[in-house]
Amino acid sequence: HGGGRRGGAGAAMNLDLVATAVMVGAATYAFRVVPTALARSDLPEGGMLARFMAATGPAAIATLFVASVLPMVQAGGLPMPLIAGTVAVVGMFAWRKSVVVATLAGAVAYGLVFGVGVGVGA
Repeated sequence: HGGGRRGGAGAAMNLDLVATAVMVGAATYAFRVVPTALARSDLPEGGMLARFMAATGPAAIATLFVASVLPMVQAGGLPMPLIAGTVAVVGMFAWRKSVVVATLAGAVAYGLVFGVGVGVGA
């Protein structure tokens, strides 16, 4: 009888879903709390933990970007607003070395191209 769980397969699936959500929530919480709990200034410069902490943000952003863009590439192309926004972010960051300025430039470029309707699918 279903490994001691009541309610059949539906209840087992719900319990698995809850367990997965709790584990993912705990991992997310840890990744958000641990960096702020550890004062980066206290870490030895060039140490393994300091390098990990410095690389986590850019790695997360790159992962989210690839996960967002890959389905579009596989479907046969990229919308022009995405290309304009990406070029603006990369170009502005290379020029100004400011995440804030680069992010704003990317949002403005994306919005302008999207507003004009260039390369936007119906």
